[in-house]
Amino acid sequence: MKKSYNWAILGCGKIAKKFSLELKGLPNANLYATASRNIENAKSFANEFGFEKAYGSYVEMVKDPNVDVVYIATPHTLHLEHTLLCLQHKKAVLCEKAFAINKKEVQQMIDASKQYNTFLMEAFWVIFRPKFKKVLAIMNSEDLGKLKFVKSDFMFNGEFNPENRLYNIDLGGGSLLDIGIYPVFTALMLLGKPDNIKTLPHFSSTGSEESISMLFGYKNGATAVLTSSFDAHSKNETELCFENGIIKYDRFSNEPILLITTEKTQLIDFVSGPNLGYHYEASHVMECLDKNLIESPILTNTLSLDLMQILDSVRKEANIVFPNHD
Repeated sequence: MKKSYNWAILGCGKIAKKFSLELKGLPNANLYATASRNIENAKSFANEFGFEKAYGSYVEMVKDPNVDVVYIATPHTLHLEHTLLCLQHKKAVLCEKAFAINKKEVQQMIDASKQYNTFLMEAFWVIFRPKFKKVLAIMNSEDLGKLKFVKSDFMFNGEFNPENRLYNIDLGGGSLLDIGIYPVFTALMLLGKPDNIKTLPHFSSTGSEESISMLFGYKNGATAVLTSSFDAHSKNETELCFENGIIKYDRFSNEPILLITTEKTQLIDFVSGPNLGYHYEASHVMECLDKNLIESPILTNTLSLDLMQILDSVRKEANIVFPNHD
């Protein structure tokens, strides 16, 4: 029988609701505590998803000896502070992406994980989804030859709201760290760290970057074209062009992978389920804790550090600045 773990939610926002809904379905995950700066928010969240306790203080929550692992879902600029708080109290951490605001902060988090010998992982859930695993398997088989071109985007047409976190540069607002991180992560996983980066950003009236197009170049001749935006609609597909074929897939849905070669066109189906896939990362965290690991062997902290280094380079090239964090 699997060991069960008491989970706590730090930051009771929209993404935490999606995560909690799927965490609820895991037999070895006990929905134990919620924490918010507002006790009423914490209680409401706890009641909605069936958590046992609610705290109106993050410090109170991490001092609870029964908490095993904390899912951090606060704004990017607070991830360092909240991760260090949890690690100092020996609480395993699954922290939402972007992991932090810059590489320096991510390194501090990793150093603290080692110092306190406590588990730390970025909540980049897509790497654990069966669809992405299949894409990696097809690529690594080398049946299609070398990967030469990646086109990936994440866009939605949202209502402009200067009061919203997404447009608040003091909270790390902008499309890059919120959704642009997905196509950047895809390029990193499939092509590695780029040798050259070019960008074309567009800024909102609040000073936040509302959309950005990125061009990554590699010494081996490969190229990646990546886009994120809050003011355009897209199917959010990824297209991979190899020497001898093409792969197209929708990042989040259960739609089939489209595999095209000179010989045939093939659809690779996946069993549709009610979940988006957050439960995969939660299960992986608990598997790591079962083995007393302080780092995932799949989503390593080095990988998260490389990702943040690329994002730092993109921001520098695009002149995206976060006050008090750069």
